[in-house]
This record gives sequence, C-alpha cells and structure tokens, in this order.
Amino acid sequence: MSDLEIARKVAQFKSANTLLTGHGALSALPEHLALLGVSRPAIITDKGVSSSGILRFVTTLLAAPAVLIIDDIPPEPEVAIIDVKRRQLAEHKVDGIIAVGGGSAIDSAKVLAATYGFSGELHSLFGEGLVPSRTLPLVAIPTTAGTGSEVTNIAILSDEKAQLKKGIVSPYLLPDVAIVAPEMTVTCPSHITAASGVDAFVHGLEAFISVNASPITDALAIKAMRLIYHALPLAYADGNNIEAREDMATGSLMAGLAFGNAGVGAVHALAYPLGGRYHLSHGMSNAVMLPHVMRVNAPSCETKLLEVAAALGIDEKDHTTTIDALLDAIEQLCRTVNIPESLRAFDIPESDIRQLAEDASNVTRLLRNNPKVLSVDDIEAIYRAAY
Repeated sequence: MSDLEIARKVAQFKSANTLLTGHGALSALPEHLALLGVSRPAIITDKGVSSSGILRFVTTLLAAPAVLIIDDIPPEPEVAIIDVKRRQLAEHKVDGIIAVGGGSAIDSAKVLAATYGFSGELHSLFGEGLVPSRTLPLVAIPTTAGTGSEVTNIAILSDEKAQLKKGIVSPYLLPDVAIVAPEMTVTCPSHITAASGVDAFVHGLEAFISVNASPITDALAIKAMRLIYHALPLAYADGNNIEAREDMATGSLMAGLAFGNAGVGAVHALAYPLGGRYHLSHGMSNAVMLPHVMRVNAPSCETKLLEVAAALGIDEKDHTTTIDALLDAIEQLCRTVNIPESLRAFDIPESDIRQLAEDASNVTRLLRNNPKVLSVDDIEAIYRAAY
C-alpha cells in the first residue's frame, strides 16, 4: 500500500466539545454555563420559538436574566442581517451566546460567536478555514430535528448579492456545548417537522454515500436513517409523541455528526441556489431535490444503497429491484409528510433552470463529496426532472 493510500484512510472526527442528550438534558445548562464562565449571555433565537413559549424552559434556568435576547433571526438569514446583530452584541458586551432554535438560529449564533470582535467583512469568511478565532463561548440547543447544526463546524448564510447560499467552515464554529433535548422540539410545527426531518434523512444518506465516508460516519448515518425513516411520519402526525420526537432528535444528531465529518453532496449543492434565489427553506429545498438526485446517483453507489435498504427493511428479489424499491420508499416518505413533488409548487420559472444548474455547479465544496461526478448538463437534467 502506498503512502498516499494510507493517508486517504486517515479520518478526523469533529463535534461539539460537550454533547448532552436525552429527555431532561436541558437541566444541565446552568452547570455548563458556569463552567464556561458565562454570566452575561445573549440568547439567539427566532420568532417561532419565542412565540411558542418554549424559550422559558431556557430563561428560567439562568441565574440572572439574559443581557440580550435576539428573537428575530429569519429563515435563511442574509449577511446584512447578521451584520446588524453583530453590532447589537458589541453594544451589550455579552460574555457568551446561547442559541435556541433551528438551523438558521444556530448557524447565525455560530457566526456571531466566531465574529465577536472581528472587524472584517463577513463575505471574507465564506469558504474553509478563514475564521481567525473565537472568543465567546457558545451553547447550542436545537428546537427542530433536522439540521444537526449543533454539532457541525459549518454555518450557512444567504449571500444576497450572489443570490446563493454560502458556507463558512471553521473549527471555531463548533459549539462548546450542545444540548439535544427532545422536549424542546414538541412545539415544532408539522410543516417544519416534515422539512427538517427529511433534511436530517438527507444528511444521513449523503454522508453514507460520500466519498469521504468512514466506518465511524457510516455507523452514525445508517442508524440515523433507520430512526428517522420510522419516526418522522409519527412525529409529523402527532407532535406530542415524545418517543417519536426523541428518535427524531437522536437521528438528527447522529446524521449531523455523520455529515459534519463525511460531508454532503449533490442534494445539498442543488438545494443551495433554490434557497438563495427563491428563499426556499434549507430543509424544503433538500427534501424536494432528494428523490431526483438519488435516482441519478444510484448507479454510482449501489452497494451502499443496498445497505440502506437492508437497514430500512427493504428486500426485493434482486439488487436492481431492491434499489428501485428503496428510492420509491424515500420518495413515499416525502409524500407522507406532504413535501411537494416538484419545483412547480414554488412558482419557480422553468426559464431559470439553466441558471440554477450553473449556480449549483459552482458549489464544488459539496459536489466533490458526491459519489457521481456531475456536469452542468447533468445538473440541469436533474432540475428538469424535479420540475
């Protein structure tokens, strides 16, 4: 075996520094804030969380009221909005951040913590390894089972100028503490449960078929997909089903750990322009594109897809029909939770498809993880199939 082949087998595993999971895990928040030396925290969240009343589960645990509560983080936050919030944090001289919410709130909090005291432009940080440091401690508490943002070193923002979603990738974005408590997800609306849940399944699936997959990420991804596949319809039908919510929270977390290390691929790459141009949510964009991308990817990852089929209890008379049945089951999962079947449902002009393909082809950070190399024409064909 050559030195290069040996090097390719080395895998690094990244996560939040401390990970707390399970029903009741939130009660450990005061202890961990004290360990981090946080006494003047800011809370970063969104209107959905603050209006649901669930934020009180966090605020009642604090030794003193939060110095600042920013509760208007929008879905798919733009760079300009984060710049406004950076100024607010500086004015209040906070000493830590608690993120409470879905991917948009947690991603925003990760960027805000990493850029506290940073005088440069946010646009200069898009890419990998460009964040110089982080001085603010960060605790992440997800209220959706979907993004896995609480354990990844990635934050996604909308670049309003380029009309494209872009990523900031840095070890400084990893939270100090992630608290994944299923009770924090029970008020999540059904449509967000659906989109974020399919998003979590995508994370597991794309991590599993990634060219950077490892035995560790494979184990996490396959368990995540099994949990989500069975629990999502139950959580969608009854948000108070705490067992389904716990399986979803655990599955989402495991999928986050998997993709945070193995990466995601073409589903995400094709979803990015949909969010950037038409403001489709991250979860919905991935959910709509999932079946169409996977039908193109399938010939390049048959062995892995057979493993997924076995994990989900799908077994037909031969490999080809088993994979077809798996892809049908994935599509049916989307239909069960009422994910729209096509891009037409979002009033996306058919005339924009070529531009979407060109935009997606530039998301090389993700496409390089995909098991099949996709040309611009391949990507255009996938969008047309999704139309």
